[in-house]
Amino acid sequence: MTDPAIAPLLTDRLRLDRPSWSVLPDYVRMNADPRVMASLRGVRTAEETAAILARLIEHWDRFGFGWYTARDRRSARFAGRGGLRRVMIADREEVELGYGLLPEYWGRGLATELAGRCARLGFEVLGLRELVCITLPSNLASRRVMEKVGFAFDREAEQDGRTHALYRLKTDDWRRSSGRS
Repeated sequence: MTDPAIAPLLTDRLRLDRPSWSVLPDYVRMNADPRVMASLRGVRTAEETAAILARLIEHWDRFGFGWYTARDRRSARFAGRGGLRRVMIADREEVELGYGLLPEYWGRGLATELAGRCARLGFEVLGLRELVCITLPSNLASRRVMEKVGFAFDREAEQDGRTHALYRLKTDDWRRSSGRS
């Protein structure tokens, strides 16, 4: 049973649910789209996507939180995925806030909505002290999302053999930027 403070999460326009095997076709479609995957290590096969989904489900089982499946609240259509997960970045364990949406959902502020709701979850419910986000330095749209949520550029970091821009948000900075101090 998932804690109701953890899942589902709602934003104004998205419903965020714990992933299950039933969403595999949606994830396969998303991971096969070269526009989506251009900054996410490239297109993935159905088999690779199944392995990724298995890791996402296992993360939930192990830590009690993770990446969500995002659906449009109005239509219930799959929009993407994102949330919080424990990762190693530059030999340090971090909690990463990540997000990815299908192209038809780009440019609407939904990534910011998802990221802001997940930051709130991390700080208010999970009691985390800080979160990180990473993206390729050239991914200006993703960097803007991070900055809108309150993340600040920390440094460049190697991840998966490529240089990424690492952004960090600490709980005190989040409280100040969100008016929760």
